Amino acid sequence: MNLIISGTNRERSNSIKVAQYYQQELARKGENWKILSLTELPANFSISDLYGKRSSDFEPIQKMVSDAQKFIFIIPEYNGSFPGILKLFVDACAFPASYYHKKIALVGLSSGKYGNIRGLDHFTGVCNYMRMHVLPLKIHLAKIQDELDEEQQFHDELTRKFIHEQIEEIIRF
Repeated sequence: MNLIISGTNRERSNSIKVAQYYQQELARKGENWKILSLTELPANFSISDLYGKRSSDFEPIQKMVSDAQKFIFIIPEYNGSFPGILKLFVDACAFPASYYHKKIALVGLSSGKYGNIRGLDHFTGVCNYMRMHVLPLKIHLAKIQDELDEEQQFHDELTRKFIHEQIEEIIRF
């Protein structure tokens, strides 16, 4: 099993829309990827699931992460980096079983013009520390509010080209 992680707990975010697009495109290629949105985290997991504690609410999430062999992280820009909830989530997951030597693709998005370049660099550092294998092709989706059409599809041909190139690479990775 492989996992797409929507890296924010913000309801109705563009991150979940991008995650759904990736899942749809992967399914077209015969790939079965699940989505984990950080909106699904237990409300009090910052108290109940850090520092070696594990709640029954977090156990199924931990199992999904532990069972996954590959990840695609969809990461919105928050204050020039990645969301704090994403770091908290990574810290709550069992180490090293959750991520050690697993493969990962990164997708950054922002409402500004840089597509979370800095945030993906910061998160890459975290991934390297956890000995994850990061796919070199990172996608930066700038001005995300202008990228998706009414059906939540990317209308720009060049954007679709790079996304599909990344999808092919994570499949082969």
